[in-house]
Amino acid sequence: MTVETGGLGFTYVNVLLFGLAVFLLMGVISFIKQGLKIAALIVLALAALAAAGGVMWL
Repeated sequence: MTVETGGLGFTYVNVLLFGLAVFLLMGVISFIKQGLKIAALIVLALAALAAAGGVMWL
């Protein structure tokens, strides 16, 4: 199923990937508050990959 919004076709998969990226970004904020900077960088890289996957799926 594809939902056309503003010329972009959103599917369940890319919405799921964008949601995963937001969830991982919340993890980055949590890790930074705990002082775990290396873990935050790793999770930030995973969030960037999820967001890039969501954009590429469009």
